[in-house]
Amino acid sequence: MQNALLCTGYGAVDPRPRADRAAVEAALQAAAPGWAFARAVTSPAMRARMAQNGLPADSAAQALEKLAAAGCRTVVVQPTNLLYGQDYEALCAEAAAYAGKFEHLRVGEPLLACNADLVAAVRAVAEACPPQPGETLLLAGHGAGRFAGVVYPALQGVFALQGRQDVLVAVLHGWPALDDVLPALHGTGSRRVHLMPFLLGAGAHACRDLAGPSPASWQTRLQAAGFTVRCTLQGLGSLPGIQQLYCQKFKQAAGGL
Repeated sequence: MQNALLCTGYGAVDPRPRADRAAVEAALQAAAPGWAFARAVTSPAMRARMAQNGLPADSAAQALEKLAAAGCRTVVVQPTNLLYGQDYEALCAEAAAYAGKFEHLRVGEPLLACNADLVAAVRAVAEACPPQPGETLLLAGHGAGRFAGVVYPALQGVFALQGRQDVLVAVLHGWPALDDVLPALHGTGSRRVHLMPFLLGAGAHACRDLAGPSPASWQTRLQAAGFTVRCTLQGLGSLPGIQQLYCQKFKQAAGGL
C-alpha cells in the first residue's frame, strides 16, 4: 500500500446523515483512483453511540495507526468539517502526532476555508433550491463559538451578491440566531418559509430542533410568528456541488504527491 485517503467526520447513528456522509465519501473515492480509502469518526461520544448500535468506528489515531501498520507511505486526511474551529484544530493535532510514521501526511482544508469556497457552496445550495415566488429560504447552520462563526453572516452576504435576496442564514447555537433574522424575514413580505439545514448531515437532533413538534423548534416558532413552513431535512452532503468541493479540497492537499 502506497497512498491512502482518510476521510474523517463527526459521525452519526441515524441513517439520513450517514447517507449524506456516504455520498461525500463515494465522491472522494472516485476522485482518488488507486488510493486506499479509510474513514474515522472524530467524536468520542459519537463513537461510543455508534458502537452501542452495532456501528463500530475508528478514531483518527486508530485509523492512522492501521494505515502505518499496513505499510502506507502517504496519507491525505480529508475532514468533512465545514469550518476551521476547535474540532478541526484537534484533528490536525491528532494527525501531527503520527507524522513520523509516514513519508507524507497532510490534512486537507475544511469545506469553507476561503471566499471562493463560500461562493461555490452558495451556488450548490442555490442550484438545489431555486427561488420560489413569495417564499424565503431559511438555512440553519450549527454555529461556531470561535471566530469561524463569521462564516455564517458571510454566507448571507454571498447569497445577496449572487442575487438571492430570498435567502437568510441563521444558526442553532450562537449568532445569528433565529430571533436575530426574524425582523429581516418579516421585512421580505413573504409569508412562506422553506426551512433547510446547512449541515453536512441532518441527524435526528437537528431535525427535532428545526422541525420537531416542541414549542422551541424553529418550525413551531415560525408558525407562531405567522409563517407557513415547509422543511427539507437533507444535509449538504447530498448536493453534488458540495461533494465536488470536498474533492477539490482533497486534490489540493494531495497536489504533488
